[in-house]
Amino acid sequence: MFVGVARYDFLVPGSTSLKDKRQVVRHIVGGLRTKFNAGVAEVDHQDLRQRGAIAVSCVSESSFHAKKMLMEMERYVRNQYAIEVLGATVEVMSPDDA
Repeated sequence: MFVGVARYDFLVPGSTSLKDKRQVVRHIVGGLRTKFNAGVAEVDHQDLRQRGAIAVSCVSESSFHAKKMLMEMERYVRNQYAIEVLGATVEVMSPDDA
């Protein structure tokens, strides 16, 4: 069993309020959950109107598949028109790593 975890820090340049940003974040989070059946959460910058951070996780039977899923999720996030991704961190772990 392998667990993949990724974090995406991004900018929402068109956001003029927290409500605008939350709408964009909800859209991305919902899309990731629906399309990839992954665990997704907003993890940082909740009180800033133009910054955001989300984390995703997936579980797979192979390291290759976990990495592939994370790469597809990153591509999905980067293709969102309303945001500019500032940074991404990706990690795949196995129980043997602990």
